[in-house]
Amino acid sequence: MLIQHLETAARLAPVWGFVMIFIFMTIESSFIPFPSEVVMIPAGFLAARGELTFGSPVADAIAAVLVGVAGSLAGAYINYYLARWLGRPFLYRYGKYFFLSPHTLQRAEELFREYGAGITFACRMVPAIRQVISIPAGIAGMPLGIFTFCTGLGAGIWVAILTAVGYVLGMSTAHMSYSDLVHQGEQMVRHNLVWILLGCAVFLAVYIWIHKLVMKSPKTTPTTSAE
Repeated sequence: MLIQHLETAARLAPVWGFVMIFIFMTIESSFIPFPSEVVMIPAGFLAARGELTFGSPVADAIAAVLVGVAGSLAGAYINYYLARWLGRPFLYRYGKYFFLSPHTLQRAEELFREYGAGITFACRMVPAIRQVISIPAGIAGMPLGIFTFCTGLGAGIWVAILTAVGYVLGMSTAHMSYSDLVHQGEQMVRHNLVWILLGCAVFLAVYIWIHKLVMKSPKTTPTTSAE
């Protein structure tokens, strides 16, 4: 079953690959929780095997990065303009219906006030705050040109890293069929299950630690929706 899904995805990739990259990266960069890793790493993998639109590994990888950045910017613009048009009171009151808790919004504003435009760039590569940092930029009326530059640069670095990971994986297995990949993957999991579980646990622990570190507010008085 998994082999059939992989082969189907590979057949559809030349036509719909870049469209899906753009759509999913737009979703990931907006207020909807969605991991960019599950988009750009497979994109790099398919690019390395020449299975995207251009059929050339290098051209497909470059195009995947550009489309991924375009999707990230599109999602960031959604947050930016929603914040600019709706304002703080609306977001603090109704943000919970869009996966935006008051604490998350407050922390994003604190970071933006403390570090300014630079945090818009840096947070594009930080979990937990990557998407919502566009909101205080919109509330503060950050110039669109500066916002685009900082967001695009940060998103570009993050997208390029993820694509490179998938590209290296794709190049190292380019000689293998999808059937061989699945069978070899199953054997690797069976023989290294303990180490894989340990690695996942370490990754999860680091992610939670970064999340708590970033989201820890130095303030004791919460920001209210009436401000």
